[in-house]
Order: sequence, then structure tokens, then C-alpha cells
Amino acid sequence: MASTNSATQPEVATNSKFRVLTASLVGTTIEFFDFYIYATAAVLIFPYLFFPASTDPTTATIQSLATFAIAFIARPIGAALFGHLGDRIGRKATLVAALLTMGVSTVCIGLLPTYAQIGIAAPLLLALCRLGQGLGLGGEWSGAVLLATENAPEGKRAWYGMFPQLGAPIGFILATGSFLSLGAFMSEQDFMQWGWRIPFIASSLLVIVGLWIRLKLHETPAFQKVLDKQKEVNIPFKEVMTKHWGMLILGTIAAICTFVVFYLTTVFALNWGTTKLGYTRAEFLKLQLLATFCFAAFIPLSAILAEKFGRKTTSIAVCILSALFGLVFSTMLESGNTIVVFLFLCTGLAIMGLTYGPIGTVLSEIFPISVRYTGSALTFNLAGIFGASFAPLIATKLATEYGLYAVGYYLTAASLLSLIAFLMIRETKNDDVTNQISNPFFYKHPSSKQLTSTAVTLPS
Repeated sequence: MASTNSATQPEVATNSKFRVLTASLVGTTIEFFDFYIYATAAVLIFPYLFFPASTDPTTATIQSLATFAIAFIARPIGAALFGHLGDRIGRKATLVAALLTMGVSTVCIGLLPTYAQIGIAAPLLLALCRLGQGLGLGGEWSGAVLLATENAPEGKRAWYGMFPQLGAPIGFILATGSFLSLGAFMSEQDFMQWGWRIPFIASSLLVIVGLWIRLKLHETPAFQKVLDKQKEVNIPFKEVMTKHWGMLILGTIAAICTFVVFYLTTVFALNWGTTKLGYTRAEFLKLQLLATFCFAAFIPLSAILAEKFGRKTTSIAVCILSALFGLVFSTMLESGNTIVVFLFLCTGLAIMGLTYGPIGTVLSEIFPISVRYTGSALTFNLAGIFGASFAPLIATKLATEYGLYAVGYYLTAASLLSLIAFLMIRETKNDDVTNQISNPFFYKHPSSKQLTSTAVTLPS
């Protein structure tokens, strides 16, 4: 036992609280920065530069949003690939590889020639880069969450798991701020010609910082126990699909609300506000930028609530709140009053903060250490397919054919679906998740208190 303690002591000393939380935060910041600069460009820029062959502007926008969806389809593939590596060789190396894949793909988007320069090859290359983004992002989020939660002291897992989630509003603010700044300091012609490329290329700076921090990390204590005891799973994907499929399905459905509320409040609202409601790009981006501070403020609040009342209770309450928001969605967005529209954005992003804050902790805690990277990554990214990839497209179609109220009902339906899933997921607040290894019996019967004692643990 003494040798074990001496072996692990340097690692614990190296992985300081500051380094762990910074390393987990920087990755999701890059993720959301990259994703939202693409989402913004997909609405405002790419329809004109990569899809000009479409005579109808709406058709060009839909084609552009289709490339936006590609990444969400690729993310589960990336989740399986990087999840396998994360559960076999460790969190640190996998996080570095995922960050590089994501960063290189984003920078390449900023260097692409347009349709006017190379024709049909331009949107194809754009789709390929978007595919690379999705693969990298598929492994990034889960690794960042595990880096935080597996280094967290007991009783603070939700608080530590909140830090990667804070990267979302920070990345959102950086992305929106970059487009606003460029629009303010250059002409529309220059912006459309070359200015839009700057945020994509500038993301390389964030990637370099992220790599520098992560390369200094040691393996998480929880996974180090798996390595020391040689308890790695040969094929984590197979293990998840055969022994933990119930949690995979429930976790996926539970996370759908998170994606739908975010992308309806951001991507869809931006498109609808600038095309149907008479707002300029700068006007609506400013409103979204200010509202994002509500997003950031409510993430720590959700972590406090999750630690006090439990992950399950908190998430159920937020799903109900999101469902109610869907009922007033159209009334607020179509009010014609800028203050009400701003309150709409604040409300939507505040709800996003409440649902997004604990979701990483929830999805990581429902899987054992040996398949936790694969399980949580697959769950989150499958939810991205169903909840986010086509959300702007579905919402645009519903609003065009049936009216904006149908988009609100879409949000309500997604919220109620996630609510049902959370009702079926066990509470994990008091579970000893740092020592759990694969035990399918424990996960098949979460309702039985007696089974808690049967969970196989690793010696500390």
C-alpha cells in the first residue's frame, strides 16, 4: 500500500486544482468558439460565398445549415474513436489528440477558397473540414468533463464538472465579439471578402494555449487506478453497447433538451431575427452577446443546486422550466419590442445555463471508470444529433410552414422528452464514482439500494 501511495503522490501534486480546471475549461472554450463562429458564418456568410449557385437565398441558407449538421453526425464517430483511446490509453493523451484534430480543421476553414474560386469543390471542402471539427469535438467534451470530475474532491464533483461547461458562454462571447468587432472596424465588402476568415485562423492561438496546458497534466487519479490494476476494457464501445445500453439511451434522451434550447435561442433566433424580424446582423449579435452573460451566470448556480438537491431533481426542474418557455417562445420573439426580444434571449440562455451546468456530471457519473470516456462521449454526441444537428433546419421549416408558435411547441416536446428520461435515471450525487469499475448488474437495477454495496470498487 505504501508503494501505491508513493507512486501516485507525484501525480496528485502535479495536477493542481488550477491546472485541472484551466485545462478542462480551455478545451470547451475552443469548442464553442469554433462551433459558434461556424454557426454564425453558416447563417451570415457561407450561403453567399460557398452556395451562390442557389437562386433562392432560403435554399442557400438551408444548404449552409446542412454543413453545420455534418459535425453533429460526425461527433458520435469521434466519440467512439477518442472514447476508445481515452478508456484504453488515458484521458491526457486523448484530449491532446482531440484538441489538435478540432483546431486544425477550424483553421483550415479559414483558409478555404470560395465557390467563385474553385466551384463545387469549395462546399465539398467546407463539408470535409466540418467533418474534421465534428470528429475532434466528439472526443473533446467528454475528456474535459472527466478531467475535471475525476480530479474533484468528494462532494464537489458537480462544481468541478461545471468548469468545462463555462467554456460554452466564454467561447460564445469570444465568437460573437469577434464578428461584432470585425463588422465595426471594416467595410461589409472587406468582411465578406476576407474578414470572416480571421476568427477561424485566430482560433489557432487558443489551441496552442490549450496544448501547452494539457501537455503538463498527468493522468486522472481515477483512471490511473484502472491502469495500475490493468482493468482496461479491450473494446469500450462494445462494452457500452452491450452492458450499459440502458444508460446510453436514457442519457441521450436526457441531454436532448440542452441542445434544442441552445440552438433555437442562438442559431435559429439569429437567422429569424435578421431575415424576418428586421434586425441587422450587428443589432441581433449585440443582443445575443449581452444575453450570454445570463448563460454564464446560471451555470455556477446550476452546479450549486445539483450539489445541494441532487443532479436528478435539479435537471427535472429545469426541463419543466424549458417546457414552459416553449409555450411563450413565439409570443416573446415576435413581440416587435426589442426589450422583450432581449428578455427572450436572456430567458432562453439562462435556462441553457441551468440545464448545461449539471449535464456533464450526470452523463459521466452514470458510467463506470473503465468505459466512462466512451459512454459519456457517445451519450452527449448522440444527443447532439437528435437535439442540435437539425434543430435550426427543423425550426426554420416549422416556422416557415406553420408559424413561429410551432417552434415553441418543438422546444416544449423536446423538454418533456428529456424530463421523462431524467425521471428514469438514478440519482448519482452520493455514488462513489471514483472507484467504480464495470459492473453491469449494478447498472441494470439502479432503484435497489442494496445494490450500491455490490458495486465493484478498486482499492485506493
